[in-house]
Amino acid sequence: MVFTSPVFIFFFLPLVLAIYFFAKDKYRNFILLFFSLMFYAWGEVFYLLVMILSITINYFVGIYIDKQTEDKKKKTGLTIGITLNLLLLLFYKYINFISDNINIVLQEIGFQTIDIVPIHLPLGISFFTFHAISYIVDVYKKKATALKNILHLGLYISLFPQLIAGPIIRYHNIARQIYTRLHTTKLFVSGIERFTLGLSKKMLIANPLGEVADKIFALANNDLTMPLAWIGIIAYSLQIYFDFSGYSDMAIGLGRMFGFRFLENFNYPYISKSLREFWRRWHISLSTWFRDYLYFPLGGSQSSTLITYRNLLIVFLLTGVWHGASWNFIAWGLFHGFFLAIEHAGFSTILKKRSAMTQHIYLLLIITISWVFFRAENLQASFTYLNAMINFQKFYIEPIYFQSLFSNEFLVISVIAIILSTPIYPILKKKMLHLSDKGDVIYYFTFNILKFFVLFILLYLSLLKISASTYNPFIYFRF
Repeated sequence: MVFTSPVFIFFFLPLVLAIYFFAKDKYRNFILLFFSLMFYAWGEVFYLLVMILSITINYFVGIYIDKQTEDKKKKTGLTIGITLNLLLLLFYKYINFISDNINIVLQEIGFQTIDIVPIHLPLGISFFTFHAISYIVDVYKKKATALKNILHLGLYISLFPQLIAGPIIRYHNIARQIYTRLHTTKLFVSGIERFTLGLSKKMLIANPLGEVADKIFALANNDLTMPLAWIGIIAYSLQIYFDFSGYSDMAIGLGRMFGFRFLENFNYPYISKSLREFWRRWHISLSTWFRDYLYFPLGGSQSSTLITYRNLLIVFLLTGVWHGASWNFIAWGLFHGFFLAIEHAGFSTILKKRSAMTQHIYLLLIITISWVFFRAENLQASFTYLNAMINFQKFYIEPIYFQSLFSNEFLVISVIAIILSTPIYPILKKKMLHLSDKGDVIYYFTFNILKFFVLFILLYLSLLKISASTYNPFIYFRF
């Protein structure tokens, strides 16, 4: 089930909210757990057992770690827990990729290939596995105590707002909220507002951009001209931002409706001036997870320069692998790791001496190129597409393609998307709040009335799109 499906919007969410708020406090966690499992089982009935297995393993591992007084036994428990989680992820997410590549080698040397029944990828396994690892690491580091009630751990791992595609919620950040949460009208209303903004990002911006990107990436090599290639990857760059940040907004909004306060996951990454800054703004929950649970334990940037480069390449290699079992994601991760290492080597100092515009162009160029590996079907398709982006001999657009690919809606939405990629809304909101603090109450009320009507219109248009559209992918569901 996805947040943008009619079943979720018109049936599941109203039903859960009604039962949740009519129930007594002591039953609310159980209600959320039950509906979270049903949410997952809607499309993954069999693989619900995989999640329950993960919850059970990590429950007993957490109890074991918490009871130990010797550091050696604690570390052993942590090692076993992390290993079991990674083995589960390895089997379901990477066994097909590993076996396919082994078979390629075996064919080359004339040996018999290995026959393995294709393993289906459970939705959201990368996310709930990282939630589970976060839990046992936080217990090990004494940032939180082990949960004695397995239902509470089940709620943390399976909570439906962040279950399928994140954001990755650290256990210690919401440990207290699992036991007790403050429900207020203000928080609930802000949740509706945030969910509506996320829904409109997805339905009104990401989807129309994605349709054009998909059509361009599907073109035959002979038909893919240089301008089309650039338009296609720029459309995809905007699509993936509004798709995933929209999903994160919806998750944060849903969390607020049920009394949870999730941390932000995006902070206008396309305004960054370096790749290092980009990763402080893009998918914040993932980048900080890898920083705290892998980069720092490897030594971070506290050791020699070569060790720092090694750590960056390892972290972003695994970041790429985490996104998917494909050489494309490996290339994408190493691409980011390489340029981050260059920035650490001193290029960031040189970059800071250049104009802000130069810094922005550098960042956007690197990110745009990297998205080609993220979007293309395989490495060969990636390099073919990159070649089209620099093929000046095909610097034209056939009229037939312009008419079939680009509608007035796409052109308008592209402009809106570029504008909304910048923090214009929070700046405007801050300005209005500042005016109200100075006594200009009329500005404050005008802003809020205008905001209400804008949100109402956005919700109405989004629901129309949900009802009428057959194109409704969620990019990060692949992970």
